[in-house]
Amino acid sequence: MKVDSNVTNRFAKTAVTSKVKNLAKTAQEATFSVVLPETAYITGFVMEIGGKSYEAYVKEKEEAKQIYTEAIGRGQAAAHVEANARDSNRFTVSVNVEPQSKAIFTLTYEELLQRQNEQYEVVINIHPGQPVKDLNVEVNINESRPLKFVRSPALRSGNEISKNDEDLSPQAEINVINSTSATVKFSPDIERQKQLASGLGTKEENGLAGQFVVQYDVERDPHGGEVLVKDGYFVHFFAPSDLTPLPKQVVFVLDTSGSMDGNRIRQLKEAMNSILPELKKEDIFNIVEFSSTVRVWDIENVEVEYEFGDDPWSTYRNPETPPKNKTNQVLPPAVEASEANIEKAKEVVEKLNAYGGTDIKSALEVGLKLVKKNKEEKNDTHQPIIVFLTDGEPTVGETVPDKIISSIVEINSGANRSPIFSLSFGDGADRDFLQKISLKNLGFARHIYEAADASLQLQEFYLQISSPLLSDVSFKYVSNVTKLTKTQFPIFFRGSELVIAGRVPTDEDFAPPTIYGRGFHGPIELFPKIVNPVGELERLWAYLTVKQILEARDAAENKTQYTKKALDIALKYSFVTPVSSLVVVKPNDTSAVDTQDASKSADNPYFLNRSGPVLSLASPLAPVPQYAGFSALNKVSYNRPASGFAYTSQDEDESEDLAPETFITGGFVDLSTTVNPTTATQESDLYDDIKAKLPWLKDILTENGTLTSPPGKKCVNNACISSKQSFSGDYHLSLDAAIANQPECSETPTNSTAGICTLLPKCPQVFSHLTDVQVFEKYFCPLDTYVGICCPVTDATSP
Repeated sequence: MKVDSNVTNRFAKTAVTSKVKNLAKTAQEATFSVVLPETAYITGFVMEIGGKSYEAYVKEKEEAKQIYTEAIGRGQAAAHVEANARDSNRFTVSVNVEPQSKAIFTLTYEELLQRQNEQYEVVINIHPGQPVKDLNVEVNINESRPLKFVRSPALRSGNEISKNDEDLSPQAEINVINSTSATVKFSPDIERQKQLASGLGTKEENGLAGQFVVQYDVERDPHGGEVLVKDGYFVHFFAPSDLTPLPKQVVFVLDTSGSMDGNRIRQLKEAMNSILPELKKEDIFNIVEFSSTVRVWDIENVEVEYEFGDDPWSTYRNPETPPKNKTNQVLPPAVEASEANIEKAKEVVEKLNAYGGTDIKSALEVGLKLVKKNKEEKNDTHQPIIVFLTDGEPTVGETVPDKIISSIVEINSGANRSPIFSLSFGDGADRDFLQKISLKNLGFARHIYEAADASLQLQEFYLQISSPLLSDVSFKYVSNVTKLTKTQFPIFFRGSELVIAGRVPTDEDFAPPTIYGRGFHGPIELFPKIVNPVGELERLWAYLTVKQILEARDAAENKTQYTKKALDIALKYSFVTPVSSLVVVKPNDTSAVDTQDASKSADNPYFLNRSGPVLSLASPLAPVPQYAGFSALNKVSYNRPASGFAYTSQDEDESEDLAPETFITGGFVDLSTTVNPTTATQESDLYDDIKAKLPWLKDILTENGTLTSPPGKKCVNNACISSKQSFSGDYHLSLDAAIANQPECSETPTNSTAGICTLLPKCPQVFSHLTDVQVFEKYFCPLDTYVGICCPVTDATSP
């Protein structure tokens, strides 16, 4: 397994190459799986099998669905060994590999690195599923500006925030070539892979499963940033550092509904007790809790000052906070973040109790009223920020998401709009709904994974928004600049970066822009420097453009226009996005492949990789068929073959692989089960699937899916013999017909050894050998009234 990541101008292009060999005496299925960052787009995939290359291509998602030829599969499934990572996607594809043959897989993906906490991170997910004799990861950094630092911290599991554990040090080789270039190499041998696997909490025999990380930052202009210009494209990186942070008003709007009870409310309290001391003394803040009612706390007196809504759960309330008399209620003011008020706020947090429903609309309305009150009554210049956390969906008051969003957008309008940063806590929260709320209200959404480190995740999020440096930031370019990405930003935070890209007729025509914003001392103007880039800029522009179009699409009511724009760019630059799919060409097979959310557990029965494509549950355009038998998948036992696939050396043609018994097929575990389609639609899909793979079948296949009077073999007394005469009667194609007896047969399409008569769809490994009717005639065998084929004996076809 080899990973090469090349970073130029903060844009990373990564290629993952895996080379495997089938050590078995029969053809087996190799599964190639890569976990990649959620922000990355797949841009290429190539398989080399038997010396022949098969290259994938990008198509519009609906068109790719039409190409999708594995709607039913052959009744086998492959379940992933744990290969999960937060904020990541999983790409998986499977292919048959002949005995003693090799297969080489190469996946490429691209991403613009996001600067957070004053650094960039290149995150390489390593999940081969077994120890690998030749494992090499290399990250090459070539920047336009001098490097401030380059480091490789301890490996991460990808599913928790971990400390820099010395036992998990990658012991990477860091070579600083010059002031702007460096190379980082990670090449653990098998023994070290096992040690790291153990340290990351996985079984040694499953190999290394974690994230190799390279962190770096560049020296930059402290004011207007740097503009890179080349070949008619420009990219502007803006990250001023020597500005005084703006004072801010933080309104914490916290879900304390019944579903937050237990571990969640405890972790929320832990996080708030760490976040509150991070407020600066010039800041002001409010605490709002909501469930069936919305309550605003008077922090200085440690009591509820304002309550909105009827509380049917009052009997569960903390007796120290009795129901509020709602007559002549007045919203309490924001309080200064003094040491005394911070301690009182911690007392408030300790009193939070989880019960009741979830009134999201009222909670956000009250939060916005607190911002408005501070602006109007004090003519205040604090930058407002609403931190909104919930673990569920609206259940009280207005419960229609679109109506809630419309109402909040209407209230949060005008010159004093407040950014709303939404935090979805756990799997019960409606992440799409919260994302839309934030996108339409100047903020962004983050997901807090429900795990032991949830409070640390909340603290890390707050750190990202804790120091606003500028508000109302706008970039003004000259008129000959076209195809601009987003140029207006409501707020800029310390440690992050704004990136703008566009086109210009010629490099000589480009004129530096002016950046306008409001800083600590009022309005400000900044001017960038022009810097020569390293490499091309066109794909970086395309990436940023399609990413922002898709964000606008997520927030839009009518998505048609955005979909078309995003699709045009995705197809031109071969980006696999939510509007495009990867069409994988395999031997005698073409499949549409989408990625999966890799933060989910691989034990989930929906994470099923049938004989070809992976379906994305996140995409409404690629629903998972609800076949009978899916619900039982998590009950099927793992079946580890006696021999499987070994990763082979990149530098060797002849294998010196480890013993077969040390490996799991394709780096993953096989699940064998039968999928039973029951509807007429599924049967129709089956016929289309088989006809697509065996085009000559149309000559002998009727519209209702039967073969009429086919030639073949006669099966008597559990054995099949050749027969040159046709049978009379009809034979049906079926995937899951109940066959009482599968007779042996003397010759299979793959070799001259004996086989077992098997339902045709359940023996796809012979499809490449069934080139015409005459060949099919030779190996056909009837199974009662169903179409059979003499199939090589494997774990899948054994009676």
